[in-house]
Amino acid sequence: MKRILPILAMVCGSVLMQEPGHGAAHAQSTSPFAPVIMVNDLGITAFEIEQRMKFMALLRQSGDLRAEAEKALIEDRLRESAARQAGITLSQEGLEQGMAEFASRGNMNTDQFLQELGKGGVEAQTFRDFVRAGLLWRETIRTKYANRIRVAAADINRAMLVESARGQTTRVLISEIIIPAPPGQEAEAMAAARRASTASGDASFSALARELSATESAPRGGHLDWMDISNMPPALRSVILGLKPGQASAPMEIPNAVAVFMLRSIDEGGKAPASAQTLEYARFVVGPAGIADSARQVAEIEARIDRCDDLYGVAKGLPEDRLIRETQPQGAIPQDIAVALASMDINETRALQRGANTELVMLCKREKTVAEGETAPSREEIGQRLSNERLNAYSESDMADLLAGAVIVRP
Repeated sequence: MKRILPILAMVCGSVLMQEPGHGAAHAQSTSPFAPVIMVNDLGITAFEIEQRMKFMALLRQSGDLRAEAEKALIEDRLRESAARQAGITLSQEGLEQGMAEFASRGNMNTDQFLQELGKGGVEAQTFRDFVRAGLLWRETIRTKYANRIRVAAADINRAMLVESARGQTTRVLISEIIIPAPPGQEAEAMAAARRASTASGDASFSALARELSATESAPRGGHLDWMDISNMPPALRSVILGLKPGQASAPMEIPNAVAVFMLRSIDEGGKAPASAQTLEYARFVVGPAGIADSARQVAEIEARIDRCDDLYGVAKGLPEDRLIRETQPQGAIPQDIAVALASMDINETRALQRGANTELVMLCKREKTVAEGETAPSREEIGQRLSNERLNAYSESDMADLLAGAVIVRP
């Protein structure tokens, strides 16, 4: 089962379609095949939710798995409905290629991956529908917006500053707005994030940060200190380098929140950086988010620790899952944690709201890593990545609109 762990879960969810013949035999409310959620008259069954939860567990997804499974399945219904309305279809060959590509992320072929899923109780059809929903949605967004995407040569040049070993270290001053998006409030969070993304200039963005942001930087107008662009998670680097000073990014979905960033200033001087980093960090689960004394608990813990090893004393006698210490490549770290780590020095801490809990994150070690034989991507590859990132922004915006207009009923 450990072979599945390196896989990064796709942004889309799964749909296990009801097979013919189940109708009358499973119409009772106690049946796992009876709809428990209706999305624009399309049903989601208890069996689908349980399957999605098992799938998420195998991928080591954190948070409230039932809530996350329901959210993903609701979005899948909307994705597939939008694809039908746009006349988008998926061939069997295309589906098989998508399944093979996903399985290859864990160094497995499709059959091997399905065998691993089966050991965890996940049906093969669940995986097929998971991939189908994502591929249909991707093609729907590509068809709708591809002609609007224009990546200029200047955009590629700026991105290559951090991708090329011959480039210079780039430092940036950015501001952040992190808006909580708990289950059921995703559309409202995205609407607020869109408002933030239209801000122009530091004064406007800072005012919105104080109003909307839920991070410790909010009282400072979302201001963060200078940071090396190479410290940022890869997905965020290109976003920041594609901005002009005073310009805000499109909304970015991170676990249980939506983020917007503004570039305040850029310094392109310095020495050549390594192309990748490996970070060691610790996460200490303080307790339920929103509890009145959570800030006090965080302050007390921070007063007791000077380095990551000190957290073991804090966690002594507590369940093992209260303290998690990990070493991961930069691109494999969850986006919200990676963004926080980007602005931190060794042994610095930051409190994050993650799902139902407040977590104290501490950076233990930052190492530059360059794979043997690694080369910088070509201009074409960087251009394609920038295009995909902009398509992702359209995808997130469209999904927020679909959720806002959907009729979701729990029979």
